[in-house]
Amino acid sequence: MIAMSGHSKWANIKVKKGAEDKKRSAIFTKMARVIRVAVKTGGGNTDPVTNSYLRTAIEKAREVNMPKDNIERILARFDSAKESLKSFYLEGFGSGGVPIIVEVESDNKIRTSNEVRLILNKYGGSLAGNNSVMFQFDKIGRIEVSGILEKDWEKLVEMGVWNINGNFIEVAFEDLGEMTDKIKQEGFEIIDSKPFLKVKMAMEVGESVKNQVIELISEIEENEDVVEVFTGLGEL
Repeated sequence: MIAMSGHSKWANIKVKKGAEDKKRSAIFTKMARVIRVAVKTGGGNTDPVTNSYLRTAIEKAREVNMPKDNIERILARFDSAKESLKSFYLEGFGSGGVPIIVEVESDNKIRTSNEVRLILNKYGGSLAGNNSVMFQFDKIGRIEVSGILEKDWEKLVEMGVWNINGNFIEVAFEDLGEMTDKIKQEGFEIIDSKPFLKVKMAMEVGESVKNQVIELISEIEENEDVVEVFTGLGEL
């Protein structure tokens, strides 16, 4: 019985450690994507001194204890491959026919497309042709700001902001850079600023389909070529 108890305790420790490692890995995967987006938003600049988007992203990565080696490896990979990296969107449908758009930055479109296709197929979805889904979305600018208060809304609207949703500010895509600078000059702390695809009319689905889409997104986002995933469900 003692041996069995000891074995059970060790098994429980291994299970717990495995779950913690998986959670940690998922956080680092997400932060790697944040760093890649920041480099792209900053015009491909991998120097955090001159790329404020990247500087903010690295600060966020350090807050979740992402190792310095991981960060440097992401930036080195980008530097070594940036001449061959191409940005593009993959369009398709996920569980329940939910529209899916995957923003990609890859040196091999065929490889990445096949990898995304396999994941979509796994969840009963499929990859589709150009503009099969894109027409359902508007390209806007989205700025994440720390600590927006209700008293700030009027000032932001007067500045030309389209919409305020929690800490996210929506602006015209072509005004993203200018509005980011204006908002920063007003004393707001900018967490992130990037182009965003916003679905025109969010699709209503049941809880089961919604959960499947969340799992689908999570799996697609594990691909190191994926920058961001947008869905017809709107904000999840």
